[in-house]
Amino acid sequence: MNGVGQRLTGRERALTYLREVVLSDPAREGTFVNEQQLAEDVGLSRTPVREALLILASEGLLKMLPQRGVYISPLSAREIRELMELRGVIERYAVTVPGLDAEATGTAMLGVLEEQAAMAGDASRRDARAFIELDRRFHQLMVDAAGSSLLSRTYAGLRERQVRVGIAALRAGDGRWQDVCLEHRAIAEAVRAGAVADAHAAIDAHLGKTSQALLAL
Repeated sequence: MNGVGQRLTGRERALTYLREVVLSDPAREGTFVNEQQLAEDVGLSRTPVREALLILASEGLLKMLPQRGVYISPLSAREIRELMELRGVIERYAVTVPGLDAEATGTAMLGVLEEQAAMAGDASRRDARAFIELDRRFHQLMVDAAGSSLLSRTYAGLRERQVRVGIAALRAGDGRWQDVCLEHRAIAEAVRAGAVADAHAAIDAHLGKTSQALLAL
């Protein structure tokens, strides 16, 4: 829903499908998808799908190649490093904002972490996409606590890339699931304690280890 009593437009439906299903799937990297097939998958005509594709192409999330189709561009090593650097800048700034309710923010983050830890600790419950959505929520809580709508929107705009690289990083091995939880706990506890320097160090360590896992694949 866009608002009370409003339905999503065709373009919005297509954007939602592309962002949440296609672009967040690491397995789609480096592959072509057919525009007509996408339209059939979403149950729309090709026009709103093409409009959505043009928007995503302008954001650098895919390429529309004449006579070939829609190409889902893999994230290069440079793009991965840049993504982690940008996330680090935003997250470190967020925890330094005066007036941040450190205790409430850290407690909320720990609540999300408990959901992640339960999933990581039970192999039968593991769902990479659900785990990384929790991961994204964990970090977004920290950024949102800064109270800047522009900062929050900027960070949220990294969602597709975050989900894609997060799922890919879990492929580094079973231990990565548990490691993420340990790294998140260090961040959340530092935030809750109002220990800015410790929070910065924990954020840098977490993003650095995620980068290493991705670049080693």
